Amino acid sequence: MKALFIVAQQGYQHLEYGIQKQILEQAGITTVTASKQRGVASGKVYTTVATLALDEVRVEEYDVIIFIGGPGAVRYQQDAEAWRIARQTVAQEKLLCAICIAPTILAYAGVLKRRNATVWNEDGEQEPLFKKLGITYTGKTVTQDGKIITANGPGAARDFGKKIVEVLGGG
Repeated sequence: MKALFIVAQQGYQHLEYGIQKQILEQAGITTVTASKQRGVASGKVYTTVATLALDEVRVEEYDVIIFIGGPGAVRYQQDAEAWRIARQTVAQEKLLCAICIAPTILAYAGVLKRRNATVWNEDGEQEPLFKKLGITYTGKTVTQDGKIITANGPGAARDFGKKIVEVLGGG
């Protein structure tokens, strides 16, 4: 099994990334990290290295694609490569996951329409956005709708990771 994490070049949420990476790797899943460009990606506290740029991502090489949140993730809301990756993941019937603000990337890409999903909504802005885009906002910490799993932030990170492993058949 192979998982791809997509993080913001600057401003990814380090707990969402670190906890997921640890849970998946402990389950024997190989992980790869991508960002807008190859190289160092910075969170508030930690850095990581993106070995792939978004335009190099080949969805068919992965079992699961995971978009990580954090303030920098909003830069992907209107990003053509992020949209391509999300749409191809759904078209290829692979597992697509997003946490914190990152489900808005999936929303703008059009892959959450007529689905149930959750998202970070502490500012109250994402629930009306979801409604406008035809998405049912659940308000739960983790929501699964078919092969799409969404979570609402760092507090849900552990349950989100466990759900991913479970759906991949390792839990």
